[in-house]
Amino acid sequence: MTHNIKDYGAGTLPDQIRSSVCRDINGLDIHYLEAGFENKSNPLLLLLHGFPELSYSWRKMILPLSKSGYHVVAPDQRGFGATTGWDNSYVSDLSSYYQTNLVRDLLGLISALG
Repeated sequence: MTHNIKDYGAGTLPDQIRSSVCRDINGLDIHYLEAGFENKSNPLLLLLHGFPELSYSWRKMILPLSKSGYHVVAPDQRGFGATTGWDNSYVSDLSSYYQTNLVRDLLGLISALG
């Protein structure tokens, strides 16, 4: 994992929210925002954005939820935000966006986070 690789602008995210990337998850480098990671016993709470949103959409909820005792993770899903590795050509089919692949991405991220 690499930390603080994506900055949404000075002062945009509180210091307690970390921007990170998990590399090679189902062929992707998945960018995510997280808080509450300091305490390894905190249960994981995954916040998933809709279309056409980003992990940044959850910025106002991440800290309050982490202060409630959760390790909060908001990923940029396949095809969105700072997540890379997906095929963005206009001639490709959309099979990489099937729900099964989106679920595999999330399971891989959860596994990588421990």
